[in-house]
Amino acid sequence: MFERNKVDNIEHNGVPVEITTDCGDVLSGRLLMPVGRGLVEALNSPGAFLEFEAWGGERTFIAKASMRNVRLVQAPRPQSLKGRLEAADGFDPHTILGVRAGSGLDDVKAAWHRLSKAYHPDRYASAELPIEVLDYLSAMARRINAAYAALEGPLLTSRRMAALRQPPVYESRPRG
Repeated sequence: MFERNKVDNIEHNGVPVEITTDCGDVLSGRLLMPVGRGLVEALNSPGAFLEFEAWGGERTFIAKASMRNVRLVQAPRPQSLKGRLEAADGFDPHTILGVRAGSGLDDVKAAWHRLSKAYHPDRYASAELPIEVLDYLSAMARRINAAYAALEGPLLTSRRMAALRQPPVYESRPRG
C-alpha cells in the first residue's frame, strides 16, 4: 500500500520553512527529507532538488540553486482543535459517553464501544494527519476511557450488591 510519507521505503520528515527564491517569491510550507537528516544536511547534500510541500498544497521539487534564503518557522496550528480541547475541561462522564444519568451497564458499554471505535488513534494510523488531529484523537480516547472507568465502577458495585441481596437458595424452617 502506498503511504504518502514514505517513498522508496524512506520515511520523510517535514521541516516547516519559508523559502525566498531568486525572483523574490516567498514560499511557506515544509521541506521533506529522510528521518534522521537535518535541514543543513539536506541543503548541503549533492542533489540539485529538494522536495517541498506548501501548506495546503501539492508536493513539488525546488531547485537548490533557485533558493536565496531558507528560514525555519513554526507550523500553522488549527485553532479549532486546540480550542475545542481547552473548552472540554468540564468532565461529565454521562455527557462524554452520550448516555442518560440512570443508564445501565450495558448501555454504558455500548456507548463506550461505539465512541472507542470512532476516536481511537490506531484507526487513523495509516492516514497522514496533522499532529494536532492525532493529539485530539488521543485526548478524546483518554476522555472516553476515563468516562467509562468513572461509570463502570459504581455500576459494577451496584450489580454485585444486587447479587448479594438475592434471597438464599435454601432456608431451613424455624424451630418450634
